[in-house]
Amino acid sequence: MPQIEIDTKDRMIIDLLQQDGRLSNVDLAERINLSPSPCYRRVKRLEDAGVIENYGARINRHRAGLGLTVFTEVKVERHNRTNADALGEALCALPEVVSCFMVSGTADFMAEIVVADLAAYERLLSEKLLTLPMVADIRSNFALRSLKIDGPLSVSQTLEKRE
Repeated sequence: MPQIEIDTKDRMIIDLLQQDGRLSNVDLAERINLSPSPCYRRVKRLEDAGVIENYGARINRHRAGLGLTVFTEVKVERHNRTNADALGEALCALPEVVSCFMVSGTADFMAEIVVADLAAYERLLSEKLLTLPMVADIRSNFALRSLKIDGPLSVSQTLEKRE
């Protein structure tokens, strides 16, 4: 998908919607000094281009009973495209995996896993992850404290590069 031009008004829209995805078009337009119709067209353009992918609620993990975050490094058995693709799909299909990346380094994948507690992670590990035939090795890193979660993307970086 081609990258679209994002100007200062677009960046303001993105920043405001990342802070509060429930802003009405009228409130959004007022905050960026546009009338509602052009503001709506800009938001629609950003949505159609895939810059804005979705709207949702941010959930407090601890208050929702999900007190353990684990960063799990997974290595692929017998490195080949088929095994790597299958492992990536299997990891992404697990509801406990909230983010997953193919990475370089000692591991092939890095998955952020959020579960209730250590017992829940042990069950996930033994009953699901270790049963996948394309897994060679798993290393787990447990988060001791969350300092920043689900931070907004800094679209101003891309704007600065173009100016």
